[in-house]
Amino acid sequence: MGLFIWKQLPTPTPDTLKPHTSFLTSRVLELVYTACDMTPLARDLGDAGTPFRWDEERRAQIRAELDAYFFHLYGISREDTDYILETFQTETGGLKNNEIAKYGTYRTKDLVLAEYDRIATIGVDLDKPAGGRGELHVHAEPPPGHGPRHG
Repeated sequence: MGLFIWKQLPTPTPDTLKPHTSFLTSRVLELVYTACDMTPLARDLGDAGTPFRWDEERRAQIRAELDAYFFHLYGISREDTDYILETFQTETGGLKNNEIAKYGTYRTKDLVLAEYDRIATIGVDLDKPAGGRGELHVHAEPPPGHGPRHG
C-alpha cells in the first residue's frame, strides 16, 4: 500500500495516540508477548520479563478492553458498536456463531459492550485518555502487562 493511500485512511496518527500509550501498551504487550520470539518487541516496549502465559479468559478480557477503547477513540456509538459486533458471523460459523456454540452466548460481544459502557463513564476519546490516571480500573488481576508469565 502506498503512502498516499495510507495517509487517507481514517486512522489515528501515532502522535494522536501518544496520550493513550500507557493504556494500550500494557495490554498489547501481554497479548503479543507469549513466545520467546517476541522478546525483542517486549524489550523495545521496556519489558524485561519472560513471555506471558496463554490464559484464554484473561486474553478475552484484555481484548475486550482494547476493542471497546478503540470504539471510543473512533467515536463509534454503543448502538453502532453493537451492530458492528453482530456482523462477525457467517452462515457456517464466524465469531458470533462459534462462540454461541462454545459458550452458549456471544461472549466477545458481551465483554466488549460491558467494557464500552465502563469506559463511557469517564468519557474517553482521542483528546481524553484513560491510561495512567486511575479512572479506568482494570478487571484483570493482576493488571495488564503484569499477568502470569512462563517460568
